[in-house]
This record gives sequence, structure tokens and C-alpha cells, in this order.
Amino acid sequence: MNFLNTKEFAQSLDAQDELKNYKNEFYFPQHNNKDVIYFTGNSLGLQPKITKKYVDEVMDDWANMAVEGHFYSEKPWWDYHERFCNPLSKLVGAKASEVGVMNTLTVNLHLLLVSFYQPKGKRIKILCEEKAFPSDQYMLQSQVKFHGFAPEDAIVEIKRRDGELTTRQEDILAKIEELGDELALVFIGGVNYYTGQVFDMKTITAAGHKAGAIVGWDLAHAAGNIELNLHDWQVDFAAWCSYKYMNSGPGNASGYFVHEKHHTNKDLNRFAGWYGHNKERRFLMEPNFDAVEGANGWQVSNLPILTLAPYLATVEMFAEVGMDKLIAKRNVITSYLEFVLHEIDKEIDGTEFEVITPSNQEERGCQLSVYLHGQGKELFTYLMQNGVITDWREPNVIRLAPVPFYTSFEDIYNFGQILKQGILSK
Repeated sequence: MNFLNTKEFAQSLDAQDELKNYKNEFYFPQHNNKDVIYFTGNSLGLQPKITKKYVDEVMDDWANMAVEGHFYSEKPWWDYHERFCNPLSKLVGAKASEVGVMNTLTVNLHLLLVSFYQPKGKRIKILCEEKAFPSDQYMLQSQVKFHGFAPEDAIVEIKRRDGELTTRQEDILAKIEELGDELALVFIGGVNYYTGQVFDMKTITAAGHKAGAIVGWDLAHAAGNIELNLHDWQVDFAAWCSYKYMNSGPGNASGYFVHEKHHTNKDLNRFAGWYGHNKERRFLMEPNFDAVEGANGWQVSNLPILTLAPYLATVEMFAEVGMDKLIAKRNVITSYLEFVLHEIDKEIDGTEFEVITPSNQEERGCQLSVYLHGQGKELFTYLMQNGVITDWREPNVIRLAPVPFYTSFEDIYNFGQILKQGILSK
């Protein structure tokens, strides 16, 4: 598409956008009595207006029924989580029996690694990407220490080449082959939080399996953002938070995936709890654990219904729209954002915005990470003070995520004008 950096062109794209009305379904922070331009859905998604209805239902049932709400509310609490299985499975390319919701992301990863990091003999190593999200780094370090290993011996990071900002797939595959029978687990973020790079999960998973390793993915920046086919890719396990692209609210309950090939494997360790126990016999209070077949067998505690309610609201919104339409708009609006950035480059001497996120649409989602060469944090501050909410990462990177549910093309144009004013005002 031949883009133009004009308000009229942006408005023409909005007029053609079949998702344009969804912007009205979200609450926006206000700046000078106007909606902000919101580019941080990769950190915390906006609140859908329908969310309050779902939360109020639970609060009303609690008020009116108390404990009886577990069984007699319109959405009984004891199986509330099961409403997620079908819509979530479509979002991540899984079978309904392979997905579930519980806890928060890093807690879920710890529970999953009880099953899927089982070092034996010389096969003790975990392969991850350089500059993984810190929580993943801490989680992996504590897991290998729990098994008696030093992180420097058990954790291998795939380094970027000198002078390069993203990771080459060929280097990942070469490192997997090099580690061979020392490799216990490949664990990578499906979308790198810093650069926005999307990894080829299908190819990397196949390579890990060929080496005899288990392969899992942190999908915090992937779920609700990119196309996923976890079942067909034969991914062993995965987990994701729900509050970024999936708009469930701060710190809310998260999703996870366990491939069906592991569901009946009695040799897998797991930390058990009563909500993973046979559903039909759960209230018999039996002393011995009998796991629910499927991903729900990894659940531990009674589910936090008040954090599931906002998640259910947004999951049903995703089911209504479908990932295909969201991805189609994502590709266009992200490309338009990149175009506008480069247009500002041309208009102002001495300005260079280096997009470090890959330009290939197969290797990126919503997020563009941009080096502000010649600019400093004062430009970020100017944007924030002028109604553009974005994200700053040291040393001089801003992360911009034009989420297709609630970002318009006119937002992109207006952002470019504010950005230009911020540079010229120095």
C-alpha cells in the first residue's frame, strides 16, 4: 500500500477499517479532555467497557448467594474456568483440552517446569534467548538452583552477533545442535519484549525435539498479538499473561498450554492441588490425587473468580472478532506507524529513528521498538506530557504498540505530528 502522511489519508483508512467501532468499546485515559494516544497495550491493555458487567455479576452473586454461588449462579464458580477452554484454544491454536487458566504468568511457569524441566545425567541445560524478560531469567535461575546446579553451568543464552540488535534463527538452531544431548529444555519468549522480534516457534520447536529436549514458550507478548498454532507445532508447554494484548486488567489470572501428548504421562512430576483433582470426585475429599485429564489437571488451587471475570469478558471479545481480522489490521497499522516515523526522519534534519524490530511481518507483531538516535529521554517525556502514552527502555528506546482493537490510523498520524513538535521544540 502507498501510504501518505496526511490526516485525510489516515481518516480514509479508518473509514475502511471493519474494526473501527471497537475503539468505542474501551476506556481511555484523558489528556486535556481528549482520549490519549495509547501505545502501551504491550504492557497493560485498556479496560473494555463490558468488563464491569462481568465483575458485577460475580459481586452480585456473592452478595445474594454467598457460598451457593459456586453451584447456582448463572456462571457457577466451580467450573467458571472451563468457559475459557474453547475461545482460548482458538486464540493459541490448541485443542480445548490443552489450555487452562490459573495464577499469574511466572507462577504458572514455575509449576510447568516442575513437569517439564527434569534434568538427568548430562542433559541438564536450558537454552534461552539473551535479554529475556527479567522474570524469566529469575525463574530459570531459581529452577536450576533447585535441582542443585549453578546457573552459569545449566543456563545457555543465545547471543546476538556483535553489532546486531536481533537474534538470528540460524544461531538458535546451531546452538541447539551444538548442545545436543546436554540440552534438557529450550525455553524462549515467543516475542522478545525489548525488540519485538517474533521467533519461528514451529522451526525452533522441531529442532529442540530433534535434539531430544522439551520445548516451552513464554507467550506474554504473543497471546492476542500473533498467530499461534501450539498444537500443530508440537509445543510441549507454554504460558502467557492476560493483561497485555488481552486486556484483562493488572496482574490478572493467566493462561497456559500443555500438549495432549503429555496429558496421560504418569511419569511427569507435578505440584498437585485439589482443583487439579478428578472433577466428579473433588468434593469427596479423597486422600490420593487423581488428575483431571487435560491441561486442567495442572491446576492447584480454587480459581480466583474475580480475576477470571475480566479475562472472560475480553476472551469473548476476541472470539467475536477472531485473530485473522486483528492480525490483518495489525499488519497495516504497524506498517503505517513505521512509515510515519520515517517520514518524520525526512522532514527534520539530524533526526534518525532506527526501528530495531524486524521489518518482515512474519517476524513482528504490534510492537515497534525504536532507537531515538540524536534524541534523549526528554522526547519521551514530551510525548507523555502531550497525550501520548508510550514506553521508555534504556538506553534510548521507545516501544510503540498500536493495538488493533483500539488504535486508529488517525492516532498514528496525530502521534507523528506530536513527535515532530517535540523534536522541534528542543
